[in-house]
Amino acid sequence: MLFRRASRASAVTTGLVALAVLAAGGCDSGPDRGPAAADGPAVIAPGEPGEANRTLSAEEAADRRSENDSPNSADVSYVRMMIEHHAQALVMTELTPQRAQSKGVKRIAERIAAGQKPEIEAMKGWLKSYGKPLKAGRHEHAAMPGMATQAQLKKLRAADGKAFDHLFLTLMTTHHQGAITMATEVKGQGNNIRVEEMADEVIAQQTSEITRMRNML
Repeated sequence: MLFRRASRASAVTTGLVALAVLAAGGCDSGPDRGPAAADGPAVIAPGEPGEANRTLSAEEAADRRSENDSPNSADVSYVRMMIEHHAQALVMTELTPQRAQSKGVKRIAERIAAGQKPEIEAMKGWLKSYGKPLKAGRHEHAAMPGMATQAQLKKLRAADGKAFDHLFLTLMTTHHQGAITMATEVKGQGNNIRVEEMADEVIAQQTSEITRMRNML
């Protein structure tokens, strides 16, 4: 499946549109004009060095704007790691109904779980669509930023009331910051438009949640 990489396609589109030269009063309307203009505004595409420019129909220009955005190793690694990253967040949120005292903490935990559960399924579906296994090896997940240690999770499970609330907000804020770091990195290193869109969603949603959690501390 091919997707259109929005940021790159936009740049190509801008360049082509800027070169459009076909105007109703300024072009030949005789029989030698060719069929392209009948289907919509024609676009002059610059040729390669030493080659003449080409006149493209609207459909041809659209095809020219699309590009192969097949996932690279950064895309695949990001999706695999983010699935595991999200899974730990769900482990933490599952503790809040019994452990949290603050209604605000319970609500933010519900919000996080409601957002990340479907994201996990979407990322698993993305891997499946490209024939990529869910996991590739332990080394790939060794350095995920923001992950709570086993000792921290043990402490969270043992906490209760206000102590739980404070520890949960502290750990989850760090966890979210790690996710944002990962998402920002893949936007610069990846090649797949859907992964870029998922990364944008992570950045937007988790930035908002960090603000909420910091206000509760």
